[in-house]
Amino acid sequence: MLKVSRVCNVLMRQLYGNDMHNMKKKGRGRTSRQRRRKFRTSESSKVSESHKLEFIELRKWLKERKFEDHNLRPTRFSGTGRGLMAVKSLQPGELIISLPEKCLLTTDTVIKSYLGDYITKWTPPISPLLALCTFLISENNAGNKSPWKPYLDILPKDYTCLVCLEPQVVRLLPKPLKIKAQEQKTQVQELFVSSRGFFSSLQSLFTEDVKHIFHYHAFLWAWCTINTRTVYMKHAQKKCLSAEPDVYALAPYLDLLNHSPGVQVNAAFNEKTRCYEIRTTSSCKKYEELFICYGPHDNHRLLLEYGFVAINNPHSAVYVSIDSLVDHLPSVDTQMNKKLSLLKEHGFSENLTFGWDGPSWRLLTALKLLCLGADEFTCWKKVLLGEVISDTNEWKSLVLSRKICSSFIEETKTALQKISHMKDEETALKDQLTLVENLWLEELKLLQVSADILKNVHQETT
Repeated sequence: MLKVSRVCNVLMRQLYGNDMHNMKKKGRGRTSRQRRRKFRTSESSKVSESHKLEFIELRKWLKERKFEDHNLRPTRFSGTGRGLMAVKSLQPGELIISLPEKCLLTTDTVIKSYLGDYITKWTPPISPLLALCTFLISENNAGNKSPWKPYLDILPKDYTCLVCLEPQVVRLLPKPLKIKAQEQKTQVQELFVSSRGFFSSLQSLFTEDVKHIFHYHAFLWAWCTINTRTVYMKHAQKKCLSAEPDVYALAPYLDLLNHSPGVQVNAAFNEKTRCYEIRTTSSCKKYEELFICYGPHDNHRLLLEYGFVAINNPHSAVYVSIDSLVDHLPSVDTQMNKKLSLLKEHGFSENLTFGWDGPSWRLLTALKLLCLGADEFTCWKKVLLGEVISDTNEWKSLVLSRKICSSFIEETKTALQKISHMKDEETALKDQLTLVENLWLEELKLLQVSADILKNVHQETT
């Protein structure tokens, strides 16, 4: 018979060690949009793009607004695409970008423009997000006449956020992410439909029918631009806008910086200098790519909001639904409904994951409660507090976690095979399919690490 102390110590050492710390980090979501800025070096090959016409024009445009940069150079990297390369070594605490307020595109920009009177008169007030979307669509439609053209010309023409992917590709996502993607698409579509009245009120500004300007594809492009490229900058609430948080700022040039969960840098709007500033907190080598971090997001969040997957992302996890747990439990448990109710009531029905440290503390706790025998059920409160109930309960939950992990590995391999076949048949969707494939490959790596950890625990406790 296994000794309780031995099982508990092994599990705590190999499975619980960093999980509570990681849970705290994951709690800092994107809701506040106060992104922690980071950078790292890159080993990928690189080709300067500073000689290209669009960047020459952008530099002229920025110089007119009192911004010149001598630290960074627009460069295309083989691993990350377009980004910014350090042209000299950067030391800790050094100011690397100081972008004047005149360069930033915010709701202040919109209200002071030709759209201001229309926004002020419209009721009910539109949201800050819609105001920015409207301005981007209008300026992009203006083409050469737009004073923002040098910036608009370097923006992506298309995005790879999940809201932009084809339905047959979205259906290939892991179930938790697929649900979020469908919800997000519905929200964007509803915002567009509800905004048609406001768009119609702008007809006097255009010779062309506004329906041909403010169509869904243009709206989706503007929404993705704001969702993927804005930095956090809090603004005072404006009476002409709704009460939704006004925290967006498009930052030309600065938004060329790519994401990496590497070394942290500090970024914020400086009220004294009236500039958006980024400072390093670590050194960066000459001719290496400079990165920022959009937040401690897992790959589900990165793909949903930004349209990319980070390789070996330390914040990533594979999400396990309660239904998946129940599928692997005996159907004869007469207390199952009560157990599920307790998990939901006490917040243990969500954020159950496999991570780089193995099954999360929350997942193992949920499994322990579900594995309680009829004679142990009265101890459910102790389980949620992290106490050991019995050797049998510890063992059952460990075996079950291995079983679930193994099942997820097989499901992941099946999903990858399906994507591989579709890439051969649907060549037009190859890029989108590759994006989803990368997500599944990362999840497979993570699950295999968890499986090895659980195997080692099993061997140490037998």
